[in-house]
Amino acid sequence: MGARGNVKYGIIAILFLGWSLGNFDRFIMNYAILGISEDFQLTASATGIVLSSFFAGYALMQIPGGWLADKFGYRKVLIIAVLLWSIFTFFTGSAWSFWSLILIRFLFGLGEGSYFPAASKGIANWFPRNERSKAMSIMLTSGTIMGVVSPIIGTMLMQSIGWRMIFYMVGGIGIFIALLFYFFLHEQNQAKTAKPVPPTKSPLRDVLKTPMIWNLFISYFSIYAINWGLSAWMPTYLLNVKGLDLTSVGVFSAIPAFAGIIAMLASGYILDRLPEGKDKLLAAVFGLLTAISLYLMAFAPSIAMFVVYQSIVMMLLSFNIILITTVPLKILPEQVVGTANGFINTGAQFAGVLTPMLIGFLVDFFGGSYNAAFIMLICFALLCSIALFLIRPKTQVVQTKLTGESRLTE
Repeated sequence: MGARGNVKYGIIAILFLGWSLGNFDRFIMNYAILGISEDFQLTASATGIVLSSFFAGYALMQIPGGWLADKFGYRKVLIIAVLLWSIFTFFTGSAWSFWSLILIRFLFGLGEGSYFPAASKGIANWFPRNERSKAMSIMLTSGTIMGVVSPIIGTMLMQSIGWRMIFYMVGGIGIFIALLFYFFLHEQNQAKTAKPVPPTKSPLRDVLKTPMIWNLFISYFSIYAINWGLSAWMPTYLLNVKGLDLTSVGVFSAIPAFAGIIAMLASGYILDRLPEGKDKLLAAVFGLLTAISLYLMAFAPSIAMFVVYQSIVMMLLSFNIILITTVPLKILPEQVVGTANGFINTGAQFAGVLTPMLIGFLVDFFGGSYNAAFIMLICFALLCSIALFLIRPKTQVVQTKLTGESRLTE
């Protein structure tokens, strides 16, 4: 048991490393776009399309990526995902036009799209149910850490080596990490750790029969509409509306992300200890508080208060992200968790497709004002709260052909 414990923490460390790279690749674009928009003479609407093109490919690959991980094992899927997205990260630096950039970013998204559902299956493969929220929070904390690192490093690199060289460098690092995955990532043989379970011919159909999964899909879409909207546009907003210089943009962008690190790690421990049913009610309340914080953020009288409210938003979102991504790991058989989290994460990534574009169009339509964009994000926070509140504890039954049983989800 001790040896297995050491291995599982090695596995989560590898997953953390891979997702750190994935998030850095993604976040660095929000700072590189400042140079890209200038070089290619992009309007706000065109900039939004570029930022959204990655998420179009990423969203399309969520369900297939989860299915591939369930069918062929998460190790193969993860290695291929890291290798492919690293190749297209490198190619991003060679983009020669608006349309070439959109195509490369779309293919980049397809390459990265399998990682999260496959990694979710890896967590279910190695960790017992009562440790999966903690394990997921450790892996997802890589995103919030990159949210701190990317603004500081991104703005420094933009001023020193330029956006093209950034993508060449990060792509090369990614290929090296893909090799680490090949040699050090292991998959546990479930035949030795659990009784055999009859395979299902249609795991997605079984997942879609679970009403709670649809609530989680809607709430995750709403959370990431806010998350991607803020992460994609805040550097431009701080530069153009608040009048900050590029270095200050990096510093002030890092503070909310740092708050998210603390909140995400704490959330994993809290959720593994909360009474069942209370977690979703608390998450619904946090959705309402997110809406209030976004309103205060939009009309903050100073940059200091703006950053305070944004930090509160990030902390509230972090709790809800960990909740939503670990519910399937705790209520569904391991044989479908890749498919389930792939489906739920599809909602998050479609939000990534829509929100940056919509914000760009709204900013152009209202003559540079971001007020309509903030109103849209507030509506998404309310939608998240409603979807979580409508999850009725101790009333939903999961019917699954995997176990031949019916049982309460909560």
